[in-house]
Amino acid sequence: MSSLTLQYSAAALTHRGRRRASNEDAFGYSVEDGIYVVCDGMGGAAGGEVASTLAVEQVLRQLAEFRESQTRPQPGSVPNLVAEAIAEANTAIHSRAQRSLRLSGMGTTLVALVADGPRLLVVNIGDSRCYRLRHRALRVCTEDHSLIEEQVRMGRMTRDEAARSPLRHIITRALGTQSHVTPDVFALDPEPGDVYLLCSDGLTRELSDARIEEILCSSGSLDDRCAALVEAANRAGGQDNITCLLLAVAEA
Repeated sequence: MSSLTLQYSAAALTHRGRRRASNEDAFGYSVEDGIYVVCDGMGGAAGGEVASTLAVEQVLRQLAEFRESQTRPQPGSVPNLVAEAIAEANTAIHSRAQRSLRLSGMGTTLVALVADGPRLLVVNIGDSRCYRLRHRALRVCTEDHSLIEEQVRMGRMTRDEAARSPLRHIITRALGTQSHVTPDVFALDPEPGDVYLLCSDGLTRELSDARIEEILCSSGSLDDRCAALVEAANRAGGQDNITCLLLAVAEA
């Protein structure tokens, strides 16, 4: 598929859910720059909302500026640019939290897709996820940075036990809570017909992968499917903020 020229289209939707008074999720994307980001904030008062919004804005701005400054990007440069953008966003959030008692301890998850020639780079910090739908089959592309997920990977807990655990909300890595953070960054090879989903855990806590797959396989537009995912998560309980971003791949 590397000889094909690919084009992308995207849609996104966020909702505060049925139980939360505010929405601490944030998203942003630029099809032109090939950057797609979803964040799920955490922190007292307005800290979560501030952290997630700041992360999205910083990453979009940094990567767009990097791309504009490189008329001929060097091969392999995009992963380095992504790492720099994540570091800058982490510093911005951490520094702001240090300056404000009200925002102390704020942070955010981050999951992103960044176009890198014929590839897509996946960037992940925390428990927001990236999924890929290919040939009507859904698979998760990221690993949650959470206490429960680590227990499952080590064989100390089953998936059923993890789903019932009162510790399932505890994440082990976040953007902005420490002076340094290491994201997972890896490449995928997109194909025409693929649909990628970036989402906060407000979606995945309410809907099984099978239900998400069913909705993504429906015949509606990307906007319709975003709305269907959010509606289904709210019907299932809507305990948290819900955000989904869909990216469709086609042959140019």
